Amino acid sequence: MSKSLSMLCALLCTFIWGTTFIAQDTGMDKIGPLTFNGARFFIGFLSIIPLALIFENSKIIIQISKKKSEFFKLLFWIGLFLFLGTYVQQAALLFTEIANAAFFTVFYVPMVPIILFLFYKKNIHWGIWPSIFLCIAGVYLLSDFSDASVRLGDGLVLLCAIFWSLHIIFIGKFIKIFDIPLFFGALQALVVAIFSFSFGFIFENIEFQNILHEIYSIIYAGILSGGIAFTLQIYAQKNIHPTPSAIIFSLESVFAAIAAWIILDQFLDIDNIIGCIFILTGVVISQLIPQKNYP
Repeated sequence: MSKSLSMLCALLCTFIWGTTFIAQDTGMDKIGPLTFNGARFFIGFLSIIPLALIFENSKIIIQISKKKSEFFKLLFWIGLFLFLGTYVQQAALLFTEIANAAFFTVFYVPMVPIILFLFYKKNIHWGIWPSIFLCIAGVYLLSDFSDASVRLGDGLVLLCAIFWSLHIIFIGKFIKIFDIPLFFGALQALVVAIFSFSFGFIFENIEFQNILHEIYSIIYAGILSGGIAFTLQIYAQKNIHPTPSAIIFSLESVFAAIAAWIILDQFLDIDNIIGCIFILTGVVISQLIPQKNYP
């Protein structure tokens, strides 16, 4: 896969993420965040596993058998980080506004290079910091966070940003060893569903009728985000290092704003437009730095 195709996958998965915030928020009228997360990612698993069995069936066993323990170790940690990131973000939406969630989530952008530096001793190229600053400033302007108050849920979103950072880093480790992105994309969704339903049966009252009540939001967030987008992320990171990947993924806020403008007829003011320009500039700068200079 070429870097251009990986970039296309990154942009497409980011676009999907940007349009699922509303579905995540509205999908909890009758069910809790664990139930929504479990149903969402189980649908995601069902949407990807047929493609994996069609296109990767001949190499699944070969790929796993060469480093079986490493495969299942990465599957556990990646699935756990994705579960914690999505659940904490989902739960935070009960206590904060979408604007706040969008702003604080983007803090995974600086967290990725910081974690790589502190725990993996990877040098950080100075050129990424202007990109990171532009992305955070851009999301601030896009989210209208200046008009929102800080709430308890915002702390939860900051916590989920740590889990997103670790998920991006570990996906980068996985894709260097294995070449079964479809199969792994399906399995990580299944792991998230298992974690979510396991805790959901303990802490929430799971009723099938209530799940059906939110079925449209679940299907949308499940197939497009839980299945397709998180699998595209794996393809994207085949040729893009974790640090610039995180910067590209910050375009989620830009796509969310554009979707709200087109679909929901929401007005984009001058601050929103400047925010989009900031983020786009940050992404362009990140791609001008040679890949070898990234941690």
